[in-house]
Amino acid sequence: FLTVSNLLNVLEQTAINAIVAVGMTFVIISGGIDLSVGSVLALSGIALGSALQAGAAVPVAIALALAVGLGCGLVNGVLVTFGRLPPFIATLGMMSVARGAALMLAEGRPISGFDDGFRMLATGRVLMMPAPVIIAGLIYAVAHFVLGHTVFGRATYAIGGNEEAARLSGVHVRYHKTAIYGVAGLMSAAAAVILTARLNSAQPTAGTMYELDAIAATVIGGTSLLGGEGTIMGALIGALIMGVLRNGLNLLNVSSFFQQVVIGVVIIGAVLVDMSLKRHRR
Repeated sequence: FLTVSNLLNVLEQTAINAIVAVGMTFVIISGGIDLSVGSVLALSGIALGSALQAGAAVPVAIALALAVGLGCGLVNGVLVTFGRLPPFIATLGMMSVARGAALMLAEGRPISGFDDGFRMLATGRVLMMPAPVIIAGLIYAVAHFVLGHTVFGRATYAIGGNEEAARLSGVHVRYHKTAIYGVAGLMSAAAAVILTARLNSAQPTAGTMYELDAIAATVIGGTSLLGGEGTIMGALIGALIMGVLRNGLNLLNVSSFFQQVVIGVVIIGAVLVDMSLKRHRR
């Protein structure tokens, strides 16, 4: 376990979930939830793969994928803010729509066979550090700055803490909540780019259960499901805990089925501890 190659492997395997968890952290801090991130990841990946297969330049294809993810997120935000749908229902609907659209566009088949230049996003290394880890690190640095040192970040915490008080304080709640869901969609698309490059294939079934992994990483990292509390670095720690746990169980040859049980127990335990600490502070 404690070898450089294995620890780098853990970081590389964790990078995709960690990126998705960034968007989920913004949403949960604002008092919402997003169940569509896995399906949006799949749809963005299919858009990316289709563009590359059609001969589009790599930057253009990546921009298309990011636009698809951002668009899906903004639709979620509009449904929640202007449509006044509960976040659970709005994103559950988007989960089905995005997955169905991905399957239709790909006709149920993976899209594969991309240039080595594109695959460098997953296979490249800088000073032994895998490219996905570097990309994830840059995303976390930007997200940490935005959440902790900008008006948008402060508004995110304010909305999650007390939406009505935030509105009365001058926060444009509808605009900010829509943008927050847009961030979640954008992060799913960024993860789709790395996953597609890593697999050398865009798969319409990709991202299954990723929403639960992202929620788990966010909650384990200390973000409150009630909103108004949490950090980006906490989400990173949560994602790393899950990555280390899965890697250790694999090295111990533990059944993948039992691994799901262990992960579930860890999630429940983390929430119980979090709630207990909150009650104790009060």
